[in-house]
Amino acid sequence: MTIQAVMFDFSGTLFRLEHKDTWLSDLTDSAGEPLDLEAQAELMRRMTAPVTLNVDFDEEHLHAWEHRDLDPELHHKVYLEVLRQSGVARVEQARALYDRLVDPSEWTPYPDTERVLKSLADKGVRVGVLSNIAFDIRPAFTARGLDAYIDEFVLSFEVGAIKPDAAIFRLLLDRLGTAPENTLMVGDHEGADGGAKALGCPFALVEPLPTVRRSDGLLTALREHAAL
Repeated sequence: MTIQAVMFDFSGTLFRLEHKDTWLSDLTDSAGEPLDLEAQAELMRRMTAPVTLNVDFDEEHLHAWEHRDLDPELHHKVYLEVLRQSGVARVEQARALYDRLVDPSEWTPYPDTERVLKSLADKGVRVGVLSNIAFDIRPAFTARGLDAYIDEFVLSFEVGAIKPDAAIFRLLLDRLGTAPENTLMVGDHEGADGGAKALGCPFALVEPLPTVRRSDGLLTALREHAAL
């Protein structure tokens, strides 16, 4: 089987939101006290690993959570609630932190992201980025010259479908012009990204580790599937 195209997830796969200590140093709880280190760590986990989020939502916010990657307004609304429940009581602080989450310039590529994308492009392998997301991630690629290696972007809020819905994978396959069995899906979540397997795509799982702890995860995954 020849890999003619690769579809990549964004968060935890090609890029990661790496927080800086200064983001959290001025955050205070409802009593005006600084958030302790444990609270800060949990806050960032909730911001960067939303699939495993454990927050008590009312019906209104539950609806917003379930549809957050289809509607930027719902995304903004529910994440402010997540931050409130995570100890960030002051709305202005929550908004400032949220703005960092949706700022493409704040996202860091994994060490092997550029090498992998360029290598695929040099081989003539088509590349797509497929993300459940409510903001435009293209500037994160453009700012680093990585957009030159991407043939197609499919973002959930633009197309009205989210992984693991087969429709969003099928859309990117159609745009890439490749058959499922010749198109590798690479992502950090078995449930969401692994949905491509239902269409017959091979799937490679990578760990969404901090960028300093995952130097060659993408290279390893693609080599294991003979894509590089």
